[in-house]
Amino acid sequence: MNRLRWLIVFRAILLFIVVTLFCWCLLKGFYLYALLVFPGCAWMLSLNFRSQLRAYKELEEFAEAARYRDFTRFFPLQHAGPEIKPLRGAFNEINSVFKKISNERETQYQYLQKILELVNTAILSYEEETGKVIWINSAFKDLFNIPYLSNISALRKRNADLYYKVMAIPPGEVDLFPIPTPKGSLKLQFSASSFQTPEGKYQLLAFQNINEALDETEAKAWQKLLSVLTHEIMNSIAPISSLADTLKKRIEVLPNSDVADDIRLGTETIKRRSEGLLKFASTYRSLNKINQPELSKVYVADLFENLYQLMEPSLIQKNIELDIILKDPQLQLFLDINLIEQVLINLLLNAIEAVKEQSLPYISLSASADTGKPQIKVTDNGKGIPKELLENIFIPFFTTRKNGSGVGLTLSKQIMLLHKGNINVQSEEGKGSTFTLQF
Repeated sequence: MNRLRWLIVFRAILLFIVVTLFCWCLLKGFYLYALLVFPGCAWMLSLNFRSQLRAYKELEEFAEAARYRDFTRFFPLQHAGPEIKPLRGAFNEINSVFKKISNERETQYQYLQKILELVNTAILSYEEETGKVIWINSAFKDLFNIPYLSNISALRKRNADLYYKVMAIPPGEVDLFPIPTPKGSLKLQFSASSFQTPEGKYQLLAFQNINEALDETEAKAWQKLLSVLTHEIMNSIAPISSLADTLKKRIEVLPNSDVADDIRLGTETIKRRSEGLLKFASTYRSLNKINQPELSKVYVADLFENLYQLMEPSLIQKNIELDIILKDPQLQLFLDINLIEQVLINLLLNAIEAVKEQSLPYISLSASADTGKPQIKVTDNGKGIPKELLENIFIPFFTTRKNGSGVGLTLSKQIMLLHKGNINVQSEEGKGSTFTLQF
């Protein structure tokens, strides 16, 4: 830098001397000498002009690189003039700093992007004024089955209920609500926030599926309740049943009379009802027998073949068509085959009951892993389930069938929760139902 300063000072002094000499020769009338000095003066002026022009071009190139964020640009120091070399060195240092900052920002962006893709919370961000979607993560796409969204207004066509909820909630608030999705009705925790940047104002929306947490809590609550109920019922009814049996034996020796007959009838009724209550309690005890599944890799093709062999006689007898759909014969699931067979048998029996009044009864059993999470579906073209009952079908004791116990679907849901999965249903009256096991 000192060398450049001395060079500029030297050129300025030399230019001043040459110009002064040229002017002195003109004033004194030494035109011949003035003519000889003029090329030196022109050369010095040209040298300074070209030096300034080179500096301007270097600055222009740097400005262009900065404008397009081309921080990879390198200004070579070799063969650079002494007046350009410090400038190029400064540009290279500035580019290095900007490149480092850019790399750090890119790393942070990639890191944040990976975090947002890995979390189970569905996230959507859009510009408030234009509605342009700035960010949408994979969890949102999977949850609502929306692969692409360019503007928030397009959400109205995809999922009107969700759109109006999004538009209605004030920033900074948290809300809980059920919403229909391609995966069935889900309970979502929804929060919205607003933030301002120099580019504009943005809305950030977060949706968390709390179905699984609620299901697990609900299942544990039912288990505790059933444990208490069955324990108390059996402890209370067993002595009554035993006492009724003893009384029945003793009154058999009494002579026949109207009073004796009434006592015998009453005793038999007490014994029969107490045994029924004991059987009832014993049935619901099965809900608490499952602790941990014995997991192993199972080919879905083998699972379906076993089910078909088991259900074939009943299907043929009732003239019901069972369609098995398996795109990938090599598909494997990590499950307890005995427990999952129990779930699928229960679903198939329910489907058989649902289609028995149809003119062309049809049931399909399918499996796929297209979305990355394997799932098994049981679909029928039966009478369907009324909308107001869909929320209750997995509750213990609840049943719509006269001879149903209300245990099957509750037990199926508990088994799926033990597999770290879930079971949901989509149904429409008059068109049928689809039960989906998600692993």
